[in-house]
Amino acid sequence: MHVNPIQLFDVESSTFTYILAAPGAADAVIVDPVDRHCERDLAHLARLGLKLAYVLETHAHADHVTSAGRLRERTGAQACVPSGCGIAPAEVQLNDGDVIRFGAGEEIVVLHTPGHTAGSVSFLWRGNVFTGDTLLIDGCGRTDFQSGSAGDLYDSVTEKLFRLPDAIRVWPGHDYKGQSVSTIGWEKRHNARLANRSREDFIALMDNLNLPRPKLMDIAVPANRQLGLPHAA
Repeated sequence: MHVNPIQLFDVESSTFTYILAAPGAADAVIVDPVDRHCERDLAHLARLGLKLAYVLETHAHADHVTSAGRLRERTGAQACVPSGCGIAPAEVQLNDGDVIRFGAGEEIVVLHTPGHTAGSVSFLWRGNVFTGDTLLIDGCGRTDFQSGSAGDLYDSVTEKLFRLPDAIRVWPGHDYKGQSVSTIGWEKRHNARLANRSREDFIALMDNLNLPRPKLMDIAVPANRQLGLPHAA
């Protein structure tokens, strides 16, 4: 059965956070939480009577600090992070094909989708894919820092994400245009950066974006490698 996540938004960094829980279930998972919204997220969980089992990160973010460490301390949840992102304090280091199990038979499949960063992953759950910065609605994440690679991102999207069924819903890590959800089929046909574009053309496009450096990068990346805590346990 298709189940939509709870989608939450951080205006400052345009980051989406997701709470995943099956109908009637007691356990939940949160994806890409933001430090300044820790209390908000805990309030959502409490209101719905949910116990947080896992905190999932799609990558080590450069534009905001995660609340993963604080949520772990407050709830007893385990932190699950991509193995290639250098987030050593997390209990679970994720690799391609791993399955995160929670609640009564819920499964999240890990897809290694490098390109935005070398370790970036996406999460597949109940007809939904949470793509972090790998695939955005009508776009994609930048590839010019944190061991990013335009060629790797193209391969991740075209060989992994675009091979998922067209009806799979795409829930991105960010959006800057007021959009909230898409589908694999729509992105395959219409994504401005990736649809009907060759690998060589995509690499040339990404190599010439000339984007400004993220304002918080020097603070956020080191903090996120410690789950957002000054001294992660």
